Amino acid sequence: MILVTGGAGFIGSNFVLDWIASTDEPVVNLDVLSYSGNLRNLASLDGNTRHVFVRGDICDRPLIDQLLAEHRPRAIVHLAAESHVDRSIHGPGAFLRSNVEGTFVLLEAARAHWSGLAAAEREAFRFLHVSTDEVFGSLEPEAPAFTETHCYDPSSPYAASKAASDHLARAWHRTYDLPVVTTNCSNNYGPYQFPEKLIPLTIVNALAGKALPVYGDGLQVRDWLYVGDHCSAIRTVLERGRVGEVYNIGGWNESANIDTVRCVCNLLDELRPDPAGSYDRLIRFVADRPGHDRRYAIDARKIGRELGWQPAETFETGIRKTVEWYLTHVDWVREVQSGSYRDWVAQNYATRTAGPA
Repeated sequence: MILVTGGAGFIGSNFVLDWIASTDEPVVNLDVLSYSGNLRNLASLDGNTRHVFVRGDICDRPLIDQLLAEHRPRAIVHLAAESHVDRSIHGPGAFLRSNVEGTFVLLEAARAHWSGLAAAEREAFRFLHVSTDEVFGSLEPEAPAFTETHCYDPSSPYAASKAASDHLARAWHRTYDLPVVTTNCSNNYGPYQFPEKLIPLTIVNALAGKALPVYGDGLQVRDWLYVGDHCSAIRTVLERGRVGEVYNIGGWNESANIDTVRCVCNLLDELRPDPAGSYDRLIRFVADRPGHDRRYAIDARKIGRELGWQPAETFETGIRKTVEWYLTHVDWVREVQSGSYRDWVAQNYATRTAGPA
């Protein structure tokens, strides 16, 4: 059995679904069900005895101790995190609590649990800490992609909180020998992503005839990783990754934000044409956010060389699957667009003047 934190969120729910489909091993799924956690993501697992859902906070040490004692997982896959940069700018405190304090609590609980295991179980136990490329900061246009040894230079409260959690995880390995493995991934996209992120926001707003906001000049470059590929990489690292090592996970798909938005518009023009004209007519450039990193790019050669993992999706195949998923899951989109989400969108874009593309 494994314990997954944040398993009702975007990446977490995709990982739990992938794990149940790919293995026979049960999962204990711990999620606090904040605004972006959604049990509907896991509806297909209703009644499945290999999926044990627990609503709870990773900062709740007694709960974590109870779960570890009761279920005795052989691994913890730590995915729970506050992850949206814009929200971290408006309210950094929640990010420090979840990403830093929460990781500390998990590491300490895992250390106590691991210390009490028999020798063979101690040897097999893993703490897999899932992180982001944003901890590395911004790359110049022609600079080499981030490797696992790239210096940390976080720009946002979100990135800083994840950098802190990475340092904690590595320190617990070096100081206490806790068998930690860390992954740093590039920008994920795919099914079940909350529509505050660029790709789902573009899809949802376009279908509603709303403006498609693009920060600054739209030339910020991101390396896009299909979430299904990320899940397979996590499984690979958990199975064969070396204790104490870091593995970058990327999609080898660099794209400027404006090109990504236009790609989504082109697919919607094909799959759900609008009589009013191409969806790219809705693109609006808005004031850039503070500390916006210019470029991210992941060098994923290490995980390919050492563990034999490669992404299965190109950006072209992955983005088509993603757009098609949102077109066929309108009820899910409608449900997650609650009043609190609409209030957040209004807050984030209220002070940004919009201009046409």
